Amino acid sequence: MSSYLLKLESVTKVFGRRLVFENLSLDFPPGKVYGISGPNGSGKSTLSKIIAGIIAPTSGRALHSAGGKIIPAEKLHNHIGFVSPYLTLYDEFTALENIEHFSRIRGIVSDNERRGNLLNDLGIYSRRNDYVKAYSSGMKQRLKYVFALIHRPELILLDEPTSNLDSSGKDAVYKLIENEIKKSVVIIASNEDADLARCGEVIYLEEFKLKQNK
Repeated sequence: MSSYLLKLESVTKVFGRRLVFENLSLDFPPGKVYGISGPNGSGKSTLSKIIAGIIAPTSGRALHSAGGKIIPAEKLHNHIGFVSPYLTLYDEFTALENIEHFSRIRGIVSDNERRGNLLNDLGIYSRRNDYVKAYSSGMKQRLKYVFALIHRPELILLDEPTSNLDSSGKDAVYKLIENEIKKSVVIIASNEDADLARCGEVIYLEEFKLKQNK
C-alpha cells in the first residue's frame, strides 16, 4: 500500500468578503476513497485546486508527504493525477500527441504499455490517432484520465469525475477507481450519488462554514 499522506491543517478560503470554508483540518491516509461534497458554490472545486497546489488557501496549508518526507510544491505534479472538467486539451493534436506533450511537460517518459492499457480500459484506443477536436465531450473526459494516471500517481484527485460520461464511461471510471485505490489515495469531489457511493468517507463542506458571510 502507498505511504502517501495528505494532511489539511486549518485550511480556510475567503474570496473577497465571502467565506468559502473555514478550519478544514483533515488527514487522508491511503486505503480509502474520500468524497468531498456540498451544494453548488460550496467550494468543492476550490478545495480540489488547493489540494493540487493550483491555488493557495487564505490561511492554513495542505501538506503532502511520501515515506514520511514532505513533498515540496515544485515536485507535487509528479505525485498527483488530477481530472476536472475545466482542464483543457489541445484540439489540434491527436490523443497520442496530447499524451506525449503532457508527458514531456511532466518530465516523464511515456510508458507505452500503460498508455495502451489505459486507452483500452477507457474505450478510446481505436481513436488514439484521431484529432481531439473530433472527440465528443465524453471522449475528452475519458482522455483526461489517461493523462491523470499514466505516471502512476500516489494521489488521484477527481473533480466531477463522471461529468459528460455515458453509462459505459462511468463504469470504466469506477473500475479504474477500484484498481487505483489499492496503491493510491483517491479523492472525489462530486454531488453525484453514484460517485459518492464509491467513497468510504465523505466530507461535507457546509459543515466548515463556521461563521456568517458578511
